[in-house]
Amino acid sequence: MRFLVAIDGPAAAGKGTISKAVAAHFSLAHLDTGLLYRAVGAKVLAGADPVEAAKALTPEDLQVDTLRTAEVAQAASRVAVDAQVRQCLVDFQRSFAGRDGGAVLDGRDIGTVICPDAQAKLFVTASAETRAERRYLELIGKGHDTTREIVLADVKARDARDAGRAEAPMIAADDAVFIDTSAMSIEQAVARAIEIVNAAYTAQN
Repeated sequence: MRFLVAIDGPAAAGKGTISKAVAAHFSLAHLDTGLLYRAVGAKVLAGADPVEAAKALTPEDLQVDTLRTAEVAQAASRVAVDAQVRQCLVDFQRSFAGRDGGAVLDGRDIGTVICPDAQAKLFVTASAETRAERRYLELIGKGHDTTREIVLADVKARDARDAGRAEAPMIAADDAVFIDTSAMSIEQAVARAIEIVNAAYTAQN
């Protein structure tokens, strides 16, 4: 049986960490779909055309060390509003989701657009202030020069762009289960996610 887990939510809510843990727990493949857009954004920053960059994307492009910077994150959010870019990357994501056994995919529109038939859907969120603080500490830890105010503004701008775009906006699927990680530890959030997915898995068997 193919079992799909769709995990959506805004930046720095913890969905990446949760998704990896869920995939490992259930022995499923994992795809961070945000990396696809980050990789395209990075190519655009280097002068490439967004659509051409999306068409030429390779798995190796997802391994670039600089994809986690704030600049690339903003570029990713900008290219994600392009309907042609999104369509180029939809096939990549759906092909990954169609592998034997299933997979865990995390992003902004997995449960609503990419895998609307996923057996388990989660929407992982947290307050903008909590997410900005997490991202700020992450960036400072990597040696980036920034401030809490700049990071919070970036987070809010990205949220507005992701939720307000006409093509596949970031919204929770009607049947998604919410996890607010604002006051949760990583361990608590992961445990809650596994509990939700396990219930969905049990219901399928």
